[in-house]
Amino acid sequence: MMAWIGTIAEQVRQERKPAAADNPLLAMQETASRQIVQALDRWRDTTEALSERMFLTIYGAPSLQAAVGVDPAENRAPRKAAKNPLHHELMQSRIDDLKGRMSAGGVREAMIRGLLYAGMSRAAVDERGFEMVRRIRQENDAVPLSEFKAMVREQFYMLLIDQDAAMATIPAMLPADPKVKQHALDIIRQVLAARGELSDEDKSRLARVAKLFGAGADTAPTPFRPRPLELQPKAS
Repeated sequence: MMAWIGTIAEQVRQERKPAAADNPLLAMQETASRQIVQALDRWRDTTEALSERMFLTIYGAPSLQAAVGVDPAENRAPRKAAKNPLHHELMQSRIDDLKGRMSAGGVREAMIRGLLYAGMSRAAVDERGFEMVRRIRQENDAVPLSEFKAMVREQFYMLLIDQDAAMATIPAMLPADPKVKQHALDIIRQVLAARGELSDEDKSRLARVAKLFGAGADTAPTPFRPRPLELQPKAS
């Protein structure tokens, strides 16, 4: 019964055209999206306030505090947990490993690192941002999700450890082909633009990334045309 969907989908894909800026359906879509975000924000704030109130009501009860030996009038600083030397050693080893591999990888790692740096000023990602990130995986032969997550974490940690050093190594990770570099930069731009207009800080960070990728900040991006999607047994 669903066999005809493939034919219709291909026809729609070939004849797809951008909606006009004054399209009322586009305005309705944006309004609905904002209302959903606002509703989720209100739900989050309500549940967090309720959880906090419940916690303070239960654990702030004088009878419970007295039963476990907590004196609300105590003015001594709370004791700190002892630091485990092994934990510190493992952390330092991990940091040294990441520092030693900052120049490792290719255009895929450079693209993820550049995107993370350019979008650091943003506190959230909506469904359009997630769609573009999914396309990055598709552009890289649909690497396994676990591998892709590990790659993103490593690039993020490298930026946390030494942001300047991590950014300075990007040119060495890129191929000589300017088309490949331009295509990677286009993807970064489209992911950032997925949520709307860029802030001044976004533009400043993007300009630095564009320079490292060998392009000017105002270079017009080439159209991004992802390969046709294939149905998968589970969500990615």
